[in-house]
Amino acid sequence: MFDTRELGRRPGALKRVSRSVVAPKGLGIEVIGVREGATIELDLRLESVMEGVLVTGTARAPLTGECVRCLEPLERELEVDFQEMYSYPDADDRSREADTGDDAEEEDMLFLEADLFDLEPVLRDAVVLALPLQPVCREDCPGLCADCGARLGDDPGHHHESADIRWAALQGLAETMRDGEKDNAPRERGDDSQEK
Repeated sequence: MFDTRELGRRPGALKRVSRSVVAPKGLGIEVIGVREGATIELDLRLESVMEGVLVTGTARAPLTGECVRCLEPLERELEVDFQEMYSYPDADDRSREADTGDDAEEEDMLFLEADLFDLEPVLRDAVVLALPLQPVCREDCPGLCADCGARLGDDPGHHHESADIRWAALQGLAETMRDGEKDNAPRERGDDSQEK
């Protein structure tokens, strides 16, 4: 929670805040995110306006995850900017009087509670939306071998002799025909004399 009491309700009042906070649980997606308990550095600018407090900020956090191609662990630094308006509690009453008719916008409004605001939902949205959906250890990561799972970055010449699966039935037929030719091959003369 951040305190805005020093700003009062004087439009134009400004306060800068730098703070380190502990990352909450679940700040990420399946393959990459900010580990719970990691330190997030925040630089905030709190500005009092007519309707409430405009919060503009930057968050810097360490990311941990794994490459989606080769499954190797990776670590990165994330820097994300965000901006959010926290309205005064009585601003909701004033907006009802104005009756803009946009109910969805009213539901998305965030409010100050006793001159305090909770930054976690805004921070969570900003961080998660800034995460790469397909993080890779390097842009040209070759990934894993589809046949055996070997890491191709460790062995660039790695390959398997494999037939196209669409031709597998014909390959089986060709082997059957070769076996049939062996059965029909002429026998050696020595074999004939033994049979007589």
